[in-house]
Amino acid sequence: MHIAVPREIKNQEYRVGLIPSGVRELVSQGHQVTVEHHCGAGIGFTDEDYRAAGASIEKDPGRLFGNAELIIKVKEPQPTECQRLRRGQILFTYLHLAPDPRQAEGLLTSECSAIAYETVTDSHGALPLLAPMSEVAGRLATQAGAHCLEKAQGGKGILLGGVPGVAPGRVVVLGGGVVGLHAARMAMGLGAQVTLFDRSLPRLKTLEEQFGPQLQTRYSTRESVEQALLQADLVIGAVLIPGAAAPKLVTREQLSRMQAGTVLVDVAIDQGGCFETSHPTTHDDPTFVVDDIVHYCVANMPGAVARTSTEALTNATLPYIQKLADQGLKALKQDPGFLAGLNVHQGHVTCEPVATALDLPYQAPESLI
Repeated sequence: MHIAVPREIKNQEYRVGLIPSGVRELVSQGHQVTVEHHCGAGIGFTDEDYRAAGASIEKDPGRLFGNAELIIKVKEPQPTECQRLRRGQILFTYLHLAPDPRQAEGLLTSECSAIAYETVTDSHGALPLLAPMSEVAGRLATQAGAHCLEKAQGGKGILLGGVPGVAPGRVVVLGGGVVGLHAARMAMGLGAQVTLFDRSLPRLKTLEEQFGPQLQTRYSTRESVEQALLQADLVIGAVLIPGAAAPKLVTREQLSRMQAGTVLVDVAIDQGGCFETSHPTTHDDPTFVVDDIVHYCVANMPGAVARTSTEALTNATLPYIQKLADQGLKALKQDPGFLAGLNVHQGHVTCEPVATALDLPYQAPESLI
């Protein structure tokens, strides 16, 4: 199969869909890999590295897309990329379609087959291709939030870990999944006082057994969350409903009663955000202020540590890429979890949460593949 790896064109995005070691694996199995000129330059992978692994280099993105059967990316296709897609091609990347009707329209019009990393599941119902970036984003959320709490960044001027004789910062984590776990772990490592909310009692029990009294766990209700928000220094939104828009857990009215200089980090912004006042930002301009509350809503947070993120992501995606390269879409028929990743196919929405979020007709993927 002819596999193409474009250079990411989203703002401040330096990750790449395949690193040279992955290319070497695919080429050794008889596949042809073409990468765009300088696609990995931002994280230290040169064109010569890719050539040594067996890839060919293409400077023209139009030709790159035009010749490909399988396209491997990291971020959702931008409008110009959607225009280059066509029927019969497979696109494998993060899509996050629920809050993005424009992208959905572009993919539907192209009639390509688009598989989203974030909705692929494993035999246990977990999200193996989302997990690596969730781990990175969770840890970054605490790091970014700690920076935003500095007075020069608009925050309260609080050091999360405190110092002897001074109380540590108070961190509230909304969601006990992979993002929430790693955000809490980082915050506790810095010495902060951390409270984590979730609606799964078994999950809260597991986290309490793992971390002991250092982590305060709370069952999530409107009242319990609101009480915590009013005392928080840093709030990390870490909720996820696979494929669907994120629920709004913090309202504008609640925001108005929080302490000035509090920081909100919305890791769910790719799925529309879990704070009512959130809107996507970039690494160039990562924050904005509403009612004296600092919002950090960068839509590609792991891109800030692009080398680490790329290596973590490609470790997880390579086995799936190999299956697609060997079998094409037939690989989905053999693995229900892989089939769950198919979001768009030949002009149809094949992921029910996406169809619901965008008010579009849904077609079961089993009936099309």
